[in-house]
Amino acid sequence: MYQALYRKYRSQTFEEMVGQPVVSQSLRQAVATGKISHAYLFSGPRGTGKTSAAKIFAKAMNCPNQVDGEPCNQCDICQAITLGSLEDVIEIDAASNNGVDEIRDIRDKSTYAASLAQYKVYIIDEVHMLSTGAFNALLKTLEEPSPGLVFILATTELHKIPATILSRVQRFEFKSIKEPDIVAHLEWILGQEGITVEQGSLSLIARRAEGGMRDALSLLDQALSLLDDSTLTLDVVEEITGSVSLLALDSYVAALRSRHLENAMDYLNTILDSGKQPARFLDDLLAYFRDLLLSQAGLTFTDRSSLFQENQELDRARLLDMLGILIQANQTLRQLSQARLALEMITVQLLEDAPKEEGADSQMARLQAELVALREEVAQLKRTGISQAQPVRTPQVATRSETKVKIDKSRFTKILEEAVENPVLARANLTKLQEAWGEIINSLAGADKALLEGSQPVAANEHHAILAFESAFNAEQTMKRDNLNVTFGNILSQAAGFSPEILAISMEDWQQLRQDFAAKNRQQKQEAKEESLIPEQFAFLASQVVIKDD
Repeated sequence: MYQALYRKYRSQTFEEMVGQPVVSQSLRQAVATGKISHAYLFSGPRGTGKTSAAKIFAKAMNCPNQVDGEPCNQCDICQAITLGSLEDVIEIDAASNNGVDEIRDIRDKSTYAASLAQYKVYIIDEVHMLSTGAFNALLKTLEEPSPGLVFILATTELHKIPATILSRVQRFEFKSIKEPDIVAHLEWILGQEGITVEQGSLSLIARRAEGGMRDALSLLDQALSLLDDSTLTLDVVEEITGSVSLLALDSYVAALRSRHLENAMDYLNTILDSGKQPARFLDDLLAYFRDLLLSQAGLTFTDRSSLFQENQELDRARLLDMLGILIQANQTLRQLSQARLALEMITVQLLEDAPKEEGADSQMARLQAELVALREEVAQLKRTGISQAQPVRTPQVATRSETKVKIDKSRFTKILEEAVENPVLARANLTKLQEAWGEIINSLAGADKALLEGSQPVAANEHHAILAFESAFNAEQTMKRDNLNVTFGNILSQAAGFSPEILAISMEDWQQLRQDFAAKNRQQKQEAKEESLIPEQFAFLASQVVIKDD
């Protein structure tokens, strides 16, 4: 049975690990000196060797023949760990075993000593997928580990790990693997397979892998499946990665350099008609212009065509302007449904600094730009459901009722009612939330962090935390992000001792809701006071009695 390259050539020693010299040296030294901690956390991008390092580490600490921290890979224990058959080294996928029961089972079994090996090792992959309860169950084991027990946790999302877990483990950060290291490793593998390679092919695979060796090996595996002989060509790699050929980019940029719009459009259409994705084309074009800029600065590219050398004649200032246009376009292209039209507009924009005289090319550029703009406008109208026969109306400013996010007031009112009934507990919950707020924000990243930075905690009970946002739109987006709710609960569980769900609301709606609740509460108190002043035997006259203060 065929074995995938990333499995066939998985690193079996620290020396074989690619692109992680600090991690491999530290772990090797820990084994050599016998300073094995009870818990480790490996974090970093996917495909950078976290699980492989965990298995090598498990072999090294248990290998009876290890030398300078390296496993022998010949003894029964090493071979059993490699095959995954040693009962003292247990691999667990937290994505599918993320409940409290699974972790409690680990905790119960971890009390038993290793049967064959010196250390009993649990390797938990994607540990950030554990539930709040599972993390709490794991925490107890990490606090009081049994002798000879080692946990190796691996994650691609470090920010989702509770701070209490982080404080009880040794952390190792795996970096994205550099392109030269990936290329060198792929060359070695192809040498083992007896396959020659065309220049530039492996560099393209390394760029597409974006720092992940596993992704690079998967792409190489896919490319080798298309070979008819024993040579890996650039054409095959471009085909499986969806990349635009260097010859096509050379011709397209040459047309831009000579300010020939018609030729540039023809090359663009040929590239897109061959099945290349617009986003991939833009990425490749950015890389091409970067290479031109580096080449002008003195860096030598030995695998480029004579047309690439001619394109280096582009004025440096114009080249920087074109790069600026592409970088700006790259941020918006993926959000457009008419990506092809967008690329046509970008092509015209790259030619806008042409001479001002009204020659044939200049007139064509202006007309082409107007045509593309009109086509995009029509496409926008169709997407919004406006018929061409209908007159275009001036947009009206939306009213408050149209933009206001619909909220379930009963959930907020219940929390306010509980606060009235037990103000001491309500204040304590809010204080704990406010004190942990800085830790919550610092533990988040990306869109989650940006959303919560625009909010503030205003109330809380054991089950819900009310966050008031300046923007109603941000409040609505927060309620839609389930992963944010889970992360929020995990962090707060460790920092404050309770795990509430988020109730998001705009600050304007929160203030109005509080005012309405306070008014209603005052009215109910007044009615209760009036009823208490009327004797029970005259209760039937309550509606006709008027109470006046002396």
